[in-house]
Formats: sequence, C-alpha cells, structure tokens
Amino acid sequence: MSKQQPTQFVNPETPGYVGFANLPNQVHRKSVKKGFEFTLMVVGESGLGKSTLINSLFLTDLYPERIIPGAAEKIERTVQIEASTVEIEERGVKLRLTVVDTPGYGDAINCRDCFKTIISYIDEQFERYLHDESGLNRRHIVDNRVHCCFYFLSPFGHGLKPLDVAFMKAIHNKVNIVPVIAKADTLTLKERERLKKRILDEIEEHNIKIYHLPDAESDEDEDFKEQTRLLKASIPFSVVGSNQLIEAKGKKVRGRLYPWGVVEVENPEHNDFLKLRTMLITHMQDLQEVTQDLHYENFRSERLKRGGRKVESEDMNKDQILLEKEAELRRMQEMIARMQAQMQMQMQGGDGDGGALGHHV
Repeated sequence: MSKQQPTQFVNPETPGYVGFANLPNQVHRKSVKKGFEFTLMVVGESGLGKSTLINSLFLTDLYPERIIPGAAEKIERTVQIEASTVEIEERGVKLRLTVVDTPGYGDAINCRDCFKTIISYIDEQFERYLHDESGLNRRHIVDNRVHCCFYFLSPFGHGLKPLDVAFMKAIHNKVNIVPVIAKADTLTLKERERLKKRILDEIEEHNIKIYHLPDAESDEDEDFKEQTRLLKASIPFSVVGSNQLIEAKGKKVRGRLYPWGVVEVENPEHNDFLKLRTMLITHMQDLQEVTQDLHYENFRSERLKRGGRKVESEDMNKDQILLEKEAELRRMQEMIARMQAQMQMQMQGGDGDGGALGHHV
C-alpha cells in the first residue's frame, strides 16, 4: 500500500518576492473590521446653521427633537455640552461619529466665561483617555477626544468679534480649529472673498493657531496636489447647509430655494460645502494624528510634570501650585529645625557622657 504524499506548500508569488509589500492590505482589512472613531465639535452662536450643516455633511438627522429656547430663556443661559453619537456605514466601512454641540454659546448677555465649560469638556476627554491608557485593560479604549472643532463665524459684520478671538486663543493649543463662515448665501462673491481675507489677517494678527492642511507629498498624483492647493486656498470655508431636496435644472438637489433661484449645497461654484466635506474626510486621519501627537501629548506631559494631579483651570492651577509649594517649603523648614534640635541634643548628651568618663578615669 503506497503512502499518500503530503501536500506541498506552493509559493503563491513570483520568485524573488518576499511578500511584505502585502502588509498595507493587512492593516487595511484590520482597520475596516475594527471601524473608525471620530469626534467633531461644533461651536458658534445660535442661528448660524450648525445643526443643519452637520446633518448635511453626514446625511443623517442628529437632532430630531431639538427645542429652540426663546429670548427670555437665553438671557441667563449657560453653555451646555450635548454629545450625539451615530454609527455610519458606507461600503462596508464603519464610522463611529460623535458630534459635540455647544448650545448656549454666545447667547447670554455676559459671555465672559461662556467657553470655560467647553475647555473643561476637552480636558475631561484627555483626562479620561489618559486614565484608560494607564489602566490594566487597554485593549478596548474608546477614544472620545475632540479631534476637530468647526468654529462658526457670523457672515454679518467685518471679521472676527472679540468673543471669537478670545475663544480660539483659549482652545487653539487643545484642539484642531477649522474656521467656517456660516450662511454664505447672504454674501456676494466679492463680499465673501473680502471677509475671508479679513478673517485670515486677524487670525494671523492675534497669533491664533488654526488647523493647517499638510502639504501633499512629492510622490502624490497631480490631482491630489491640486485638490490640496484648492482646499488650502478656501480656508476659512464659506458654507451653506440644507436638508431639503429641490428640483433644479431637471434634477433633485439639496439646496435653498429663493425667489431669484436655487442655492445648491453641493455646487462648488455656490459655496465651499463640498470642499469642507472633502477636507474632513480626506484628512480625518491627519486630524486624529495631530490630536494624538501634539495636543494630547502636550496635555499628558503637563499632567506628568504636575505629578498626575488633575487641574481644573489655569488660574486655579497657578494658585494651587503656589500654595502647595509654600506648604512643602514650610514642611521642609520644620523638618530641618527638628533635625537640628535632635542633633544638638545628641551632641550635648555626648559631651556630658565624655566628661563623666574622663573624671572617672
């Protein structure tokens, strides 16, 4: 009876090919299986179309039961944080999108402290991630850190308001800021370009750090290089949002109907909506990397410098650190004084014993 020959392992590739060029495909399959997480924060005054734009961007309804408060309720209203998470799947790729809204921002008569709640929220997410990362089970860490902040600027006015400057300067070292001019259909094309230039000049004048798109690599194709150049030239993005389907030129489009015509949301000649969405989707990974490598690392190093103590606000931090240093200095002085007293007592005791011993001899 003849023995059955074992099946021979056949090299699927051509000779001289090792196979590690296939590693990106493995990473791709694993990433698709795991899914992606992204947290987007939207900040701006009420009535600028933040909710409409977010629903337009992701073709979903994140705010089905929103109640808009009246003017009397807004007078003493404080800023709230509302995080909505939705699972989006497109062609087998899953995205866990969290949109953090900030109703009440800029509504009250006194807006001096209106952004402290937002800063606290950003820091809390860093704090939670640091705690999870330092824990025993690090396999299933949920990343709720804010990766990007769309800051909505009013189209009415002549550039940045004092509140805009103060807020962006307060958070530019904590999150990637993308400035967005809301309701761009209220501006003519010339007014739009003039406002964009004015906002960029004021951002530079006040040393505000906004998110800058990375340059395209030299080995990228020309189309991608041109796309990156156009996206950079469009900042701040002037956008129009709408969830209504309107018939224009014989086809259904999402837009806004006016007596003089239709503003199409996804028409790049009408506004920068498509450019904003392209920027967000094509640079989502870079936004996450900048959050991890820059903003989170800055937070983490500051926390480690302070010995892992949680800090609520910068002013309180400084006072707290000074008080702790003073208390530590007092403790050290008291300890030195006790040690000196003990040494003096020992020396006096030693002298006494030595004198008695000499006399005895």
